[in-house]
Amino acid sequence: MADSGNQSCLIASQDTVSFLVCLFHAWEEWAGLGQVEDYLSVLEYLLWVFTPLVIVFIVPFLIVILLYLSILFLHVYKRKNQLREAYYNNLWDGARKTLATLWDGHGAIWHGFKLLLEVFSVIHGPQEECVRALKNGDLLGISPGGVREALFSDETYPLLWGKRRGFAQVAIDSQVPVIPMFTQNVREGFRSLGTLRLFRWLYERFRFPFAPVYGGFPVKFRTFLGDPIPYDPDLNAAELAERVQQAVQSLIDEHQKIPGSILRALLERFHTKHKEH
Repeated sequence: MADSGNQSCLIASQDTVSFLVCLFHAWEEWAGLGQVEDYLSVLEYLLWVFTPLVIVFIVPFLIVILLYLSILFLHVYKRKNQLREAYYNNLWDGARKTLATLWDGHGAIWHGFKLLLEVFSVIHGPQEECVRALKNGDLLGISPGGVREALFSDETYPLLWGKRRGFAQVAIDSQVPVIPMFTQNVREGFRSLGTLRLFRWLYERFRFPFAPVYGGFPVKFRTFLGDPIPYDPDLNAAELAERVQQAVQSLIDEHQKIPGSILRALLERFHTKHKEH
């Protein structure tokens, strides 16, 4: 029936345009392209659904790439005088040394990241090194929750410090005050799938951050500092840790709407209205 219909269409065509249109429809039906529009509709739907998901998981990896490039820049910058002299003496010698520096930097970064930590004065600990930094008059930022809080806290902003008191002991040994700090909407900037039991179990079992991080949303960040908690020789580490936790919780209660909302945090870029009490 379809072939006879096409033949009738071709016979009935009176002009060149009608003939070409009819010929195209006949070819489309013969080639089985009549459902292409349906396929394209399905593809468009899948792109509409999955593209945002892909983007929010890609952005954290882009940040890691930017960190990598930043360290590579520092590695080259550290040898800028040597490279300048090499280019001055011989163009190709300078090019060879530049490539050697880049690959040397890649090896150092891929198996370290130490240079970035040195430039930005990031230390791993132990407590004695933290005390030494404070006694030298440096400011020291500590996140008592560590990786566990970063991965497993959520938009309700629970403090997952457990029984960690090392930071408090550092402050006591250094005889310095503790300044509580909180960044508003930090949970809306990046989210984690750590709320799923599987990822929590994997972390507790292997101490490796398996939980994927997604986000990178351009939400409004504001960092608030609380009143310093002065050194008190009568406080032990457990008591000081509890006082610091209460101070941070007070900052959360004062400056963060709970549960957090990504949309609201985005809109706060354009509105300066703070949390309603």
